Amino acid sequence: MATAEQVKALLRSHTAGDDVLFRSVALQIAAHEATKGNDRLAMELRDLAEKAKQRTGRPRSVPIVRPQGELAGLVLASYPSMRLPDMVLSEAIRTRIDDVICQQRQRDLLRTHGLSPKRKLLLIGPPGCGKTMTASVLAAECDIPLFVVQLHSLITRYMGETASKLHLIFDAMAQTRGVYLFDEFDAIGATRTAGNDVGEIRRVLNSFLQFLERDDSDSLVVAATNFADLLDGALYRRFDDVIGYDAPDETMSEKLIRNRLTSYDLSDVEWGEVVSAARDLSHAEVARACDDAARGAILAGGKTILNESLVRALRDRGGMRNLRRRMQRDERPTPPADSG
Repeated sequence: MATAEQVKALLRSHTAGDDVLFRSVALQIAAHEATKGNDRLAMELRDLAEKAKQRTGRPRSVPIVRPQGELAGLVLASYPSMRLPDMVLSEAIRTRIDDVICQQRQRDLLRTHGLSPKRKLLLIGPPGCGKTMTASVLAAECDIPLFVVQLHSLITRYMGETASKLHLIFDAMAQTRGVYLFDEFDAIGATRTAGNDVGEIRRVLNSFLQFLERDDSDSLVVAATNFADLLDGALYRRFDDVIGYDAPDETMSEKLIRNRLTSYDLSDVEWGEVVSAARDLSHAEVARACDDAARGAILAGGKTILNESLVRALRDRGGMRNLRRRMQRDERPTPPADSG
């Protein structure tokens, strides 16, 4: 039979209207009963869990949250709909994200045992590989809003003002549960010993570290950066998990292309040539190349993706990426010549 903790979790999920938690606990009990030979009870529990799953497909009744006052200029609120199965990720990264979601759904059960769910995440990796999308998926899977922190509004040139705004955001975390995304986090998380650092940024980082360590809200804090090597070492131990992202491999690229062009005819596609053209491209670059090829198909009066068109779109994206990298290298300051 169900344990006392599982019974309490079922009651809590019913009271809170949390169908996801109800389904998770019901399936746990069903699996346990099946191992004991109680097949009929296990089947009934699975049926109840399936009904709960069907309910979660209905429009969510999440109350609309709109930041007010000064907070309105610091965060953008949204209610993402993308789910974890919609993302193309390596199995290792998917497992770690799924673990966070599972812990969030059963956070009350964890707390009855004196444990806290993972909720402070640092996402690192090259641009366009799914870091920001992960924050959206976490919000959708947990049925909570996504709040994107506007760093251009947060960081000011006035001493002390930035830390005050940061304090306002952490206060909001305690009042309104959500996923709070600090994108391009290196803007405030850069090492405090950097030679080009300024006193205000050092104070902001110190404040962030203090706020993050003291924060015990139910909100998720997600920091994302393309430049992990710039981050202060003290940040890593403040997060519950650090997840590294990479460009998709050939298998992931093919899956991403198939998903992106699922409503088009792909019979002309030579997958070996296509995945070779997609090599080293990010998720976002592959997706944009797919959109380029789809536009060509539509303007040609059909919905067949021509192999030549898709390969050309992927190679064009690779060319744009290489041009961008060259320009970034040219913009770097040249070290002074040795006068000796």
